[in-house]
Amino acid sequence: MTLAVDAIVLDIDDTLYLERDYVRSGFEAVGRWAQRDLGIDDFGARAWAAFESGARNTIFDDVLAECGMRNDDAMVTELVARYRTHAPSIALAADAREGLDRWQGMVALAAITDGHLSSQQAKARALGLEAWTSTMVFTASLGPGKGKPDPGSFEQVQGELGVDGKSCVYVADNPAKDFAGPRSLGWRTVRVRRRLSLHAEVDSGDDVDHEITTLHQLDAVLLT
Repeated sequence: MTLAVDAIVLDIDDTLYLERDYVRSGFEAVGRWAQRDLGIDDFGARAWAAFESGARNTIFDDVLAECGMRNDDAMVTELVARYRTHAPSIALAADAREGLDRWQGMVALAAITDGHLSSQQAKARALGLEAWTSTMVFTASLGPGKGKPDPGSFEQVQGELGVDGKSCVYVADNPAKDFAGPRSLGWRTVRVRRRLSLHAEVDSGDDVDHEITTLHQLDAVLLT
């Protein structure tokens, strides 16, 4: 089988695994600390329940308030730091592992990911991505304003792999930011719209060439 690209470049969150698994892992880590240092037995469970109910940016503040604890900036900063620096308990989705094994040696493999640097690096380590990818770009390491959709990270990957943009595909999940950058450089774009992914309910835009629900479908897309 010969694919119509020289490089498959992958996002990490909700592309190679479900990001909600990282969230849950982080809350469990924070919960263990809160039990030990704050005497709150169910902090992690409360945080996860809030996330499941749709809360996002104020979860730590809200759970601290529920538990009658101080929720000043210093305490929230401590909780966020412990969340971001924990060693995550996550694993590649089965279709991602099978795909990486299949594509290795067939095309160049790389990853580009947004997010807090230490968190994204920990995810990459936990998933073992160095076994398959020849380069990984963490946009947080590139400086302010260089996260997606800025095309800089995609230009960097082109240079490191020695490939033309027209021979690259970016596979990611978030229509709000993932695809404009690579599309501006002539890349093909494929959205993985996984069930339970954080952006599953958001429709794809005009900068998405193909939409799939599993990486098992990617080969067929790249044969056309």
